Amino acid sequence: MARRILEPPRLRIGDASERHATWMELFFDLVFVVAVSEVAEHLSDGLTAAGVARFLLLFGPVWWAWIGATFYANRFGTDDLGDRLFLLAQMAAGVGLAINARDAFQETSAGFALSYAAFRYILVARYAWTSRIVPEARAFALRIARGFGVSATIWAASAVVPPPARFVLWGVGLLADFATPISAGRLQSRLAPHQRHLPERFGLFTIIVLGESIGAVVTGLEGVRWSWLAALTALLGLALAFSFWWVYFEGLDASAVRAALEAGRLAPFEVWIYAHLPLTAAIAAAGIGVRLTILHEADAALPPAERWLVCSAAGLYFASLGVIYAAKAAAGSRRCTKADARLLWAGAGAVLLVGALGARLTPTGLLALVAAVGTILVVFDVASPQAFRARLSP
Repeated sequence: MARRILEPPRLRIGDASERHATWMELFFDLVFVVAVSEVAEHLSDGLTAAGVARFLLLFGPVWWAWIGATFYANRFGTDDLGDRLFLLAQMAAGVGLAINARDAFQETSAGFALSYAAFRYILVARYAWTSRIVPEARAFALRIARGFGVSATIWAASAVVPPPARFVLWGVGLLADFATPISAGRLQSRLAPHQRHLPERFGLFTIIVLGESIGAVVTGLEGVRWSWLAALTALLGLALAFSFWWVYFEGLDASAVRAALEAGRLAPFEVWIYAHLPLTAAIAAAGIGVRLTILHEADAALPPAERWLVCSAAGLYFASLGVIYAAKAAAGSRRCTKADARLLWAGAGAVLLVGALGARLTPTGLLALVAAVGTILVVFDVASPQAFRARLSP
């Protein structure tokens, strides 16, 4: 084997090679399939205020944990034995998140808090070590280590604070986490992420969450007595997932991300990053919504909670993707235009209108209309001159 067993962290941003996700990174992602699935179960009663609050407060740290590990690997990862062992330790903490997510607001809330704190402390250790090994990244790594360390300490302290104050501390800890990279704006601009590796990682995570959503539907339907109407409803749910996949990956224009970073314009890049939070949350929520829709009595009107879960999840997905398209257009994408973004926002408005006016819709009728909106967006994409030119260009 040519690879060294142990290598110190090194700065990867100047590496112009065609870098791809490692096998270890893909293995690492599998933990988050389970974690996202467990978090999404808080929506199993439909779109209720309590369920949405629990879902969002748990999905945020799960997503941010993945983001933290991904950005470190993007800038400094070496895929040596030490790097893999660090990721393995974070995987163990991620498993803790998954195990404790289902009852995270009851018996296992302390376990969830400690699992997240452990995940962040491992990341803090990696940044602290990097600050000593990579001189050009010292100021940035120390800033990140301090900020994430504060957040991890807040989460760890919350484990000994009784609810509901515990959950308030979770929110404070998340705010500290999100604020840390933003406060390091100037330092980040000198250490822009690897331009080829990062879009691929986000695309992989998105498709993993899509797969988890389909898996949630399949798992929930085991043992269900099927009819032709239930089968049609399930096919419509699959068509909706297909449209989600199509409009995201046909617009996965890494060249726009590279152009923004090369020009030193971080704003479109940061919008692109943070818009993935509501986008992936919407995918997970849509999977639960489709499952509940299929399980409902086929010839009866769908209850408001289930109807709004499907429509609001699809609307949030299309709206978030519209923001991503707009950010890419601002960065000079040849594939994504402002007109495309407006079309996606119109699609979001259309599915919300279905939710508002569809009180009498059956499960099949609701999914037929929502899937039709997704299909129309796919048709517009296929017919788009920009998409056609992008497919011809290298």
